[in-house]
Parts: sequence; C-alpha cells; structure tokens
Amino acid sequence: MRPSTPSHLTTLPRKTDDWFRRANATLLSQVPCHAGCSRCCVGVFPITRFDVRLLQEGLANLPEDQRNQIAARAAQQITEITIAYPRLQTSASLDGWSDQDIDSVVTAFHDTPCPALSESGLCSLYAHRPLTCRSMGIPMREGPMVTGACEVQTSVPIVRLSSALVAEEQALAVLESVALAALPETATEGEEVLLPYGFIPDGNERKANDVPADRREKDR
Repeated sequence: MRPSTPSHLTTLPRKTDDWFRRANATLLSQVPCHAGCSRCCVGVFPITRFDVRLLQEGLANLPEDQRNQIAARAAQQITEITIAYPRLQTSASLDGWSDQDIDSVVTAFHDTPCPALSESGLCSLYAHRPLTCRSMGIPMREGPMVTGACEVQTSVPIVRLSSALVAEEQALAVLESVALAALPETATEGEEVLLPYGFIPDGNERKANDVPADRREKDR
C-alpha cells in the first residue's frame, strides 16, 4: 500500500470540510450526517474532473486488491449505464448534455451504490471523496425556498445559514471553477462525467465504455 501524502488537490476539499462543519454548527448540528449513514452514497450523479483527480489519488493509496474491487464495480456500473445511454460509448463527457438528459440518468440509476461504498456503509475513499459529497445535506436558500436538505432529515432546520456562510459557499464554488479550468483534461475531455467514471484508471474511459458485443445483442 502506498503511503498517503498530502497534495495540492487537498486544499479546496479541506476548505469545503471546514465550511461544512461551521455551517452544520450554525444549523445547531441538525444535519444527521454520521459514520455508517450512507443514504447520500447511493445514486449516480455528475462529478467534475477535479473530483476525478481526487478519487484517483485516493485509489492510488489503497491496497491493490481493494483498488481493483472498486474499479470492477465502477466498470460494471458503466456497462449498465452505457447500455441504457449508448451515446456514452463515444465519450464519457457530459458536456453538451441537457439538464433533462442528465436528470434522466440520475433518475434511472438512483439506487446504484457508489463503487467506493463498503459493506459496512463507510466510504473507502472518504479523505478523497468528491466536493459534492462534502457539502451534501446543508440546506441552501434559493429565494424564499430552502433546498438540498438531507433526505433522512425529519424536518428542515428553522435556523438559516448566515449571509457570510452563503457568500463563502459561493466563493468555494468559484475556487472549484478555477481549479477545474486549470486541469488540462478539462479542455480535452470536458468538465463533468458520471460518478462511476471517476474510479476508472486514467486513460481508460473509452475502454470502460466498450460494451461487449454479447451484452449489446442481449439488450436489443
């Protein structure tokens, strides 16, 4: 197993974690996040190329057998998704997809567990999880409405985030955009992919998209 060493990629995740802790404290710790609760670890959703870098760094620090198991689960999920959405055979990038098309994939595979989710309900790559996972559960204001509350909450906290925390969340989004734009693969491969692609070794996206001929025939 390779030793875990900090990298430049961890700065933004640490800032996001710190924001989550302070936001949760502002909400009187009513966000029910705890080790073993994996409700938000089920379902396919878009992640950025920055998130892919994080996941790949985390995978490199795992024992080979565990890394291979996670990659195998991801590859199986990619096969199923590609059968349902053949356009992914030519590119894993979601650039050019409409919000409606992305929502369709998310809905169709809403019960698909994250490849990194262990049998104990813990994340095998917790220190390298995507940025979206780090802020999940904090209700956000959109005008008079509040959205984004955790699904297992019995009620939305009465307390709202301060304007300072809201501004900080927006600033973090800007930092993410800057970090994403700085990655060379963003320009060549697009900004976003579906979650399972983040666990495929670098350069193997196209190979993962190659659905075996027998599977294509079977699903026609």
